Amino acid sequence: MAQKRDYYEVLGVQKGATQDEIKKAYRSLAKKYHPDINKEPGAEEKFKEINEAYETLSDEQKRQRYDQFGFDDPMSGMGGGGQGFSGFSGGFGGFEDIFSSFFGGGARQRNSNGPRQGEDIEKQMTISFEDAVYGCKKKIRLSVDDECTACGGTGAYSKSDIHTCPDCHGTGYILRRQQTIFGMTQTQSVCPRCHGTGKEITRKCDVCGGTGRVRKTKDIEIKIPEGISTGMSLRMEGYGAAGSNGGPNGDLYITFNVTPHKTFVRDGNDIYLEIPISFTQAALGDTIEVPTLWEPEKLKIPAGTQSETKFKIRGKGVKNPKGIGRGDQYVIVHVKTPTNLSKEEEELFRKLDSVEKKEKKSVWENFKNLFK
Repeated sequence: MAQKRDYYEVLGVQKGATQDEIKKAYRSLAKKYHPDINKEPGAEEKFKEINEAYETLSDEQKRQRYDQFGFDDPMSGMGGGGQGFSGFSGGFGGFEDIFSSFFGGGARQRNSNGPRQGEDIEKQMTISFEDAVYGCKKKIRLSVDDECTACGGTGAYSKSDIHTCPDCHGTGYILRRQQTIFGMTQTQSVCPRCHGTGKEITRKCDVCGGTGRVRKTKDIEIKIPEGISTGMSLRMEGYGAAGSNGGPNGDLYITFNVTPHKTFVRDGNDIYLEIPISFTQAALGDTIEVPTLWEPEKLKIPAGTQSETKFKIRGKGVKNPKGIGRGDQYVIVHVKTPTNLSKEEEELFRKLDSVEKKEKKSVWENFKNLFK
Protein backbone atom coordinates (compact mmCIF):
# COMPACT_ATOMS: atom_id res chain seq x y z
CA MET A 1 0.00 0.00 0.00
CA ALA A 2 1.35 3.40 -0.87
CA GLN A 3 2.46 5.51 2.05
CA LYS A 4 -0.06 8.15 3.05
CA ARG A 5 0.87 11.79 2.46
CA ASP A 6 0.76 14.39 5.18
CA TYR A 7 -2.69 16.00 5.26
CA TYR A 8 -1.27 19.52 5.22
CA GLU A 9 0.78 18.61 2.17
CA VAL A 10 -2.30 17.16 0.46
CA LEU A 11 -4.21 20.45 0.85
CA GLY A 12 -1.12 22.55 0.14
CA VAL A 13 -1.32 24.59 3.39
CA GLN A 14 1.05 25.29 6.26
CA LYS A 15 0.67 23.46 9.55
CA GLY A 16 -0.49 26.62 11.27
CA ALA A 17 -3.12 27.42 8.62
CA THR A 18 -6.45 28.89 9.74
CA GLN A 19 -9.77 27.12 9.16
CA ASP A 20 -10.61 29.65 6.44
CA GLU A 21 -7.34 28.88 4.66
CA ILE A 22 -7.97 25.14 4.94
CA LYS A 23 -11.53 25.46 3.64
CA LYS A 24 -10.40 27.69 0.74
CA ALA A 25 -7.67 25.21 -0.24
CA TYR A 26 -10.11 22.31 -0.01
CA ARG A 27 -12.74 23.94 -2.19
CA SER A 28 -10.18 24.78 -4.85
CA LEU A 29 -8.74 21.27 -4.97
CA ALA A 30 -12.11 19.50 -4.67
CA LYS A 31 -13.44 21.49 -7.61
CA LYS A 32 -10.35 20.67 -9.65
CA TYR A 33 -10.36 16.90 -9.00
CA HIS A 34 -14.10 16.20 -8.64
CA PRO A 35 -14.86 13.00 -10.65
CA ASP A 36 -17.79 14.66 -12.39
CA ILE A 37 -15.48 17.43 -13.63
CA ASN A 38 -12.04 15.88 -13.97
CA LYS A 39 -11.95 12.72 -16.13
CA GLU A 40 -8.17 12.27 -16.02
CA PRO A 41 -6.76 8.99 -14.63
CA GLY A 42 -6.16 9.19 -10.90
CA ALA A 43 -8.47 12.18 -10.36
CA GLU A 44 -10.95 10.16 -8.29
CA GLU A 45 -8.22 8.83 -5.96
CA LYS A 46 -6.86 12.34 -5.62
CA PHE A 47 -10.35 13.58 -4.77
CA LYS A 48 -10.72 10.94 -2.03
CA GLU A 49 -7.34 11.89 -0.60
CA ILE A 50 -8.31 15.57 -0.51
CA ASN A 51 -11.60 14.83 1.26
CA GLU A 52 -9.91 12.57 3.81
CA ALA A 53 -7.41 15.31 4.63
CA TYR A 54 -10.14 17.92 4.91
CA GLU A 55 -12.32 15.73 7.15
CA THR A 56 -9.50 15.60 9.70
CA LEU A 57 -8.13 19.15 9.47
CA SER A 58 -11.54 20.82 9.47
CA ASP A 59 -12.39 19.22 12.83
CA GLU A 60 -10.46 20.91 15.64
CA GLN A 61 -10.35 17.79 17.85
CA LYS A 62 -9.27 15.48 15.03
CA ARG A 63 -6.72 18.02 13.86
CA GLN A 64 -5.27 18.36 17.37
CA ARG A 65 -4.79 14.62 17.68
CA TYR A 66 -3.37 14.40 14.14
CA ASP A 67 -0.84 17.13 14.98
CA GLN A 68 0.15 15.15 18.07
CA PHE A 69 0.19 11.58 16.79
CA GLY A 70 0.05 11.83 13.00
CA PHE A 71 -1.30 8.62 11.45
CA ASP A 72 -0.45 6.64 14.59
CA ASP A 73 -3.25 7.98 16.82
CA PRO A 74 -4.00 5.01 19.11
CA MET A 75 -7.57 6.16 19.72
CA SER A 76 -8.70 6.69 16.15
CA GLY A 77 -7.88 3.28 14.74
CA MET A 78 -5.94 4.92 11.96
CA GLY A 79 -2.81 2.90 12.61
CA GLY A 80 -1.10 4.09 9.47
CA GLY A 81 -3.87 2.88 7.20
CA GLY A 82 -6.16 5.83 7.69
CA GLN A 83 -9.58 5.97 9.20
CA GLY A 84 -12.64 5.16 7.22
CA PHE A 85 -14.02 7.96 5.10
CA SER A 86 -17.80 8.16 5.03
CA GLY A 87 -19.55 10.67 2.86
CA PHE A 88 -18.48 14.26 2.45
CA SER A 89 -18.54 16.04 5.78
CA GLY A 90 -17.27 19.43 6.81
CA GLY A 91 -20.41 21.31 5.87
CA PHE A 92 -20.79 20.01 2.31
CA GLY A 93 -22.87 16.87 2.85
CA GLY A 94 -22.43 15.21 -0.56
CA PHE A 95 -21.87 15.82 -4.26
CA GLU A 96 -24.97 17.98 -4.52
CA ASP A 97 -23.79 20.34 -1.78
CA ILE A 98 -20.31 20.54 -3.27
CA PHE A 99 -21.80 21.61 -6.60
CA SER A 100 -23.97 24.09 -4.74
CA SER A 101 -20.92 25.59 -3.06
CA PHE A 102 -19.04 25.93 -6.33
CA PHE A 103 -21.79 27.05 -8.68
CA GLY A 104 -24.42 28.71 -6.50
CA GLY A 105 -27.09 26.04 -6.37
CA GLY A 106 -25.59 23.07 -8.17
CA ALA A 107 -26.84 21.31 -11.24
CA ARG A 108 -30.41 22.21 -10.34
CA GLN A 109 -29.69 25.83 -11.28
CA ARG A 110 -27.45 25.01 -14.22
CA ASN A 111 -29.84 22.83 -16.17
CA SER A 112 -31.70 24.22 -19.13
CA ASN A 113 -35.15 23.89 -17.57
CA GLY A 114 -35.29 27.51 -16.42
CA PRO A 115 -35.31 30.71 -18.50
CA ARG A 116 -32.03 31.40 -20.26
CA GLN A 117 -30.85 34.54 -21.97
CA GLY A 118 -30.10 34.34 -25.68
CA GLU A 119 -26.60 34.54 -27.08
CA ASP A 120 -24.93 37.88 -27.73
CA ILE A 121 -24.09 38.91 -31.29
CA GLU A 122 -20.94 40.77 -32.32
CA LYS A 123 -20.70 42.90 -35.45
CA GLN A 124 -17.96 45.00 -37.06
CA MET A 125 -18.81 48.33 -38.70
CA THR A 126 -16.61 50.73 -40.67
CA ILE A 127 -17.66 54.38 -40.57
CA SER A 128 -16.20 57.60 -41.94
CA PHE A 129 -14.14 60.08 -39.94
CA GLU A 130 -16.99 62.60 -40.08
CA ASP A 131 -19.61 60.11 -38.86
CA ALA A 132 -17.39 59.25 -35.91
CA VAL A 133 -16.82 62.91 -34.98
CA TYR A 134 -20.35 64.24 -35.37
CA GLY A 135 -22.34 61.08 -34.68
CA CYS A 136 -25.03 59.71 -36.96
CA LYS A 137 -27.76 57.14 -37.44
CA LYS A 138 -27.25 54.05 -39.56
CA LYS A 139 -29.23 50.95 -40.45
CA ILE A 140 -27.77 47.48 -40.30
CA ARG A 141 -29.20 44.13 -41.33
CA LEU A 142 -29.09 41.21 -38.91
CA SER A 143 -29.80 37.51 -39.35
CA VAL A 144 -30.65 36.02 -35.96
CA ASP A 145 -32.45 33.06 -34.45
CA ASP A 146 -35.68 34.60 -33.18
CA GLU A 147 -38.59 33.12 -31.27
CA CYS A 148 -40.96 31.13 -33.43
CA THR A 149 -44.25 33.01 -33.55
CA ALA A 150 -46.20 29.91 -34.54
CA CYS A 151 -45.50 28.06 -31.27
CA GLY A 152 -44.45 30.96 -29.06
CA GLY A 153 -41.02 29.41 -28.61
CA THR A 154 -42.31 26.17 -27.06
CA GLY A 155 -41.38 23.99 -30.04
CA ALA A 156 -44.70 22.16 -29.79
CA TYR A 157 -47.56 22.02 -32.29
CA SER A 158 -49.99 22.93 -29.49
CA LYS A 159 -50.01 23.25 -25.70
CA SER A 160 -51.61 19.82 -25.41
CA ASP A 161 -48.49 18.33 -27.04
CA ILE A 162 -46.28 19.41 -24.12
CA HIS A 163 -45.98 16.89 -21.28
CA THR A 164 -43.89 16.60 -18.15
CA CYS A 165 -40.88 14.34 -18.69
CA PRO A 166 -41.66 10.97 -17.04
CA ASP A 167 -38.01 10.28 -16.20
CA CYS A 168 -37.09 13.46 -14.31
CA HIS A 169 -40.66 14.52 -13.44
CA GLY A 170 -40.07 18.02 -14.77
CA THR A 171 -36.88 18.82 -12.82
CA GLY A 172 -34.56 18.46 -15.81
CA TYR A 173 -32.04 16.28 -13.95
CA ILE A 174 -31.67 12.79 -12.61
CA LEU A 175 -30.44 11.99 -9.08
CA ARG A 176 -28.52 8.80 -8.51
CA ARG A 177 -27.57 7.38 -5.11
CA GLN A 178 -24.93 4.74 -4.74
CA GLN A 179 -23.54 2.86 -1.77
CA THR A 180 -19.73 2.81 -1.83
CA ILE A 181 -16.99 1.91 0.61
CA PHE A 182 -16.95 5.59 1.53
CA GLY A 183 -20.64 5.68 2.34
CA MET A 184 -23.70 6.77 0.41
CA THR A 185 -22.90 9.12 -2.47
CA GLN A 186 -25.31 11.14 -4.54
CA THR A 187 -24.79 12.50 -8.03
CA GLN A 188 -27.02 14.43 -10.37
CA SER A 189 -26.88 14.83 -14.13
CA VAL A 190 -28.96 16.30 -16.93
CA CYS A 191 -31.89 14.12 -17.86
CA PRO A 192 -30.97 12.26 -21.09
CA ARG A 193 -34.59 12.00 -22.17
CA CYS A 194 -35.59 15.69 -22.13
CA HIS A 195 -32.03 17.11 -22.20
CA GLY A 196 -32.68 19.21 -19.13
CA THR A 197 -35.91 20.89 -20.28
CA GLY A 198 -38.16 18.90 -17.97
CA LYS A 199 -40.64 18.57 -20.83
CA GLU A 200 -41.41 16.08 -23.53
CA ILE A 201 -43.03 17.15 -26.82
CA THR A 202 -45.18 14.55 -28.54
CA ARG A 203 -45.79 16.60 -31.69
CA LYS A 204 -43.33 19.25 -32.82
CA CYS A 205 -44.14 22.62 -34.36
CA ASP A 206 -44.39 22.46 -38.16
CA VAL A 207 -42.62 25.81 -38.58
CA CYS A 208 -39.55 25.49 -36.35
CA GLY A 209 -39.33 21.69 -36.16
CA GLY A 210 -39.40 21.69 -32.37
CA THR A 211 -36.52 24.09 -31.78
CA GLY A 212 -38.72 27.02 -30.81
CA ARG A 213 -36.67 29.33 -33.03
CA VAL A 214 -36.63 30.44 -36.63
CA ARG A 215 -34.00 32.30 -38.62
CA LYS A 216 -35.04 35.89 -39.31
CA THR A 217 -33.46 38.81 -41.13
CA LYS A 218 -34.34 42.27 -39.90
CA ASP A 219 -33.14 45.85 -40.31
CA ILE A 220 -32.45 47.90 -37.22
CA GLU A 221 -31.41 51.53 -36.78
CA ILE A 222 -28.53 52.36 -34.52
CA LYS A 223 -27.51 55.74 -33.15
CA ILE A 224 -23.75 56.27 -33.21
CA PRO A 225 -22.70 58.81 -30.54
CA GLU A 226 -20.32 61.69 -31.19
CA GLY A 227 -16.65 60.98 -30.59
CA ILE A 228 -16.64 57.24 -31.29
CA SER A 229 -13.21 55.91 -32.29
CA THR A 230 -11.66 52.77 -33.71
CA GLY A 231 -11.96 49.81 -31.35
CA MET A 232 -14.87 51.19 -29.36
CA SER A 233 -18.01 49.07 -29.04
CA LEU A 234 -21.67 49.99 -28.79
CA ARG A 235 -24.01 47.71 -26.83
CA MET A 236 -27.61 47.40 -27.94
CA GLU A 237 -29.56 45.58 -25.26
CA GLY A 238 -32.01 42.94 -26.42
CA TYR A 239 -30.97 42.88 -30.08
CA GLY A 240 -29.13 39.56 -29.85
CA ALA A 241 -30.46 36.02 -30.31
CA ALA A 242 -33.76 35.01 -28.72
CA GLY A 243 -33.72 33.49 -25.25
CA SER A 244 -35.15 30.11 -24.36
CA ASN A 245 -37.84 29.04 -21.90
CA GLY A 246 -39.05 32.62 -21.64
CA GLY A 247 -35.58 34.09 -21.11
CA PRO A 248 -34.65 37.53 -22.51
CA ASN A 249 -32.86 38.13 -25.80
CA GLY A 250 -29.10 38.52 -25.87
CA ASP A 251 -27.38 41.79 -26.71
CA LEU A 252 -25.81 43.17 -29.88
CA TYR A 253 -22.26 44.52 -29.70
CA ILE A 254 -21.02 46.66 -32.59
CA THR A 255 -17.28 47.36 -32.78
CA PHE A 256 -16.25 50.31 -34.94
CA ASN A 257 -13.44 50.95 -37.38
CA VAL A 258 -13.03 54.60 -38.37
CA THR A 259 -11.45 55.53 -41.70
CA PRO A 260 -8.78 58.27 -41.55
CA HIS A 261 -9.34 61.84 -42.76
CA LYS A 262 -7.29 63.23 -45.64
CA THR A 263 -6.24 66.31 -43.64
CA PHE A 264 -7.08 66.02 -39.94
CA VAL A 265 -5.24 63.48 -37.79
CA ARG A 266 -6.90 62.28 -34.59
CA ASP A 267 -5.07 61.32 -31.40
CA GLY A 268 -7.56 60.43 -28.70
CA ASN A 269 -9.89 63.42 -28.53
CA ASP A 270 -7.28 65.83 -29.93
CA ILE A 271 -6.92 66.83 -33.58
CA TYR A 272 -3.68 67.66 -35.41
CA LEU A 273 -3.49 69.76 -38.58
CA GLU A 274 -0.38 70.69 -40.56
CA ILE A 275 -0.49 73.92 -42.59
CA PRO A 276 2.10 75.75 -44.75
CA ILE A 277 3.02 79.39 -44.20
CA SER A 278 5.22 81.59 -46.32
CA PHE A 279 8.69 82.74 -45.46
CA THR A 280 7.35 86.28 -45.13
CA GLN A 281 4.54 85.24 -42.78
CA ALA A 282 7.02 83.41 -40.57
CA ALA A 283 9.42 86.35 -40.51
CA LEU A 284 6.98 89.24 -40.15
CA GLY A 285 4.07 87.47 -38.46
CA ASP A 286 0.48 87.27 -39.61
CA THR A 287 -3.07 86.33 -38.63
CA ILE A 288 -4.49 83.44 -40.61
CA GLU A 289 -7.78 81.54 -40.74
CA VAL A 290 -7.43 77.89 -39.79
CA PRO A 291 -10.04 75.17 -40.58
CA THR A 292 -11.28 73.07 -37.65
CA LEU A 293 -13.83 70.30 -37.26
CA TRP A 294 -16.31 73.00 -36.36
CA GLU A 295 -16.04 76.62 -37.51
CA PRO A 296 -12.84 78.28 -38.84
CA GLU A 297 -10.63 79.93 -36.22
CA LYS A 298 -8.30 82.95 -36.37
CA LEU A 299 -4.72 82.02 -35.49
CA LYS A 300 -2.01 84.59 -34.81
CA ILE A 301 1.43 83.72 -36.19
CA PRO A 302 4.06 85.68 -34.21
CA ALA A 303 6.96 87.30 -36.05
CA GLY A 304 9.98 85.03 -36.20
CA THR A 305 7.97 81.78 -36.09
CA GLN A 306 10.10 78.74 -36.91
CA SER A 307 9.05 75.79 -39.00
CA GLU A 308 7.41 72.91 -37.05
CA THR A 309 6.09 75.30 -34.39
CA LYS A 310 2.93 73.90 -32.77
CA PHE A 311 -0.02 76.09 -31.79
CA LYS A 312 -2.98 75.05 -29.64
CA ILE A 313 -6.63 75.95 -30.23
CA ARG A 314 -8.62 74.95 -27.16
CA GLY A 315 -11.87 73.03 -27.39
CA LYS A 316 -11.78 72.43 -31.13
CA GLY A 317 -11.08 68.70 -30.97
CA VAL A 318 -13.43 65.73 -30.80
CA LYS A 319 -16.22 65.44 -28.24
CA ASN A 320 -15.56 62.97 -25.46
CA PRO A 321 -17.79 59.91 -26.09
CA LYS A 322 -18.77 60.02 -22.41
CA GLY A 323 -20.15 63.52 -22.96
CA ILE A 324 -17.55 65.44 -20.95
CA GLY A 325 -16.01 68.29 -22.96
CA ARG A 326 -13.95 68.24 -26.15
CA GLY A 327 -10.33 67.77 -26.98
CA ASP A 328 -8.09 70.46 -28.50
CA GLN A 329 -6.77 71.12 -31.98
CA TYR A 330 -3.03 71.49 -32.57
CA VAL A 331 -1.80 73.36 -35.61
CA ILE A 332 1.74 72.64 -36.81
CA VAL A 333 3.14 75.20 -39.25
CA HIS A 334 5.66 74.43 -41.98
CA VAL A 335 7.61 77.38 -43.36
CA LYS A 336 7.61 77.03 -47.12
CA THR A 337 10.86 78.00 -48.81
CA PRO A 338 10.07 80.07 -51.93
CA THR A 339 10.99 78.61 -55.33
CA ASN A 340 10.89 80.02 -58.89
CA LEU A 341 11.45 83.56 -57.69
CA SER A 342 10.54 86.45 -59.95
CA LYS A 343 13.22 89.06 -60.71
CA GLU A 344 11.63 91.46 -58.26
CA GLU A 345 11.53 88.83 -55.50
CA GLU A 346 15.11 87.83 -56.21
CA GLU A 347 16.29 91.44 -55.93
CA LEU A 348 14.49 91.86 -52.61
CA PHE A 349 16.08 88.72 -51.18
CA ARG A 350 19.53 89.84 -52.35
CA LYS A 351 19.02 93.19 -50.61
CA LEU A 352 17.95 91.34 -47.47
CA ASP A 353 21.03 89.15 -47.65
CA SER A 354 23.22 92.22 -48.03
CA VAL A 355 21.67 93.86 -45.00
CA GLU A 356 22.13 90.73 -42.89
CA LYS A 357 25.82 90.49 -43.82
CA LYS A 358 26.45 94.12 -42.86
CA GLU A 359 24.49 94.27 -39.62
CA LYS A 360 24.72 90.77 -38.16
CA LYS A 361 26.19 87.40 -38.69
CA SER A 362 24.30 84.97 -40.87
CA VAL A 363 22.70 81.81 -39.49
CA TRP A 364 25.44 79.78 -41.15
CA GLU A 365 28.19 81.84 -39.52
CA ASN A 366 26.60 81.40 -36.11
CA PHE A 367 26.43 77.66 -36.67
CA LYS A 368 30.11 77.43 -37.67
CA ASN A 369 31.15 79.38 -34.57
CA LEU A 370 29.75 76.59 -32.40
CA PHE A 371 32.65 74.35 -33.51
CA LYS A 372 35.42 76.86 -32.81
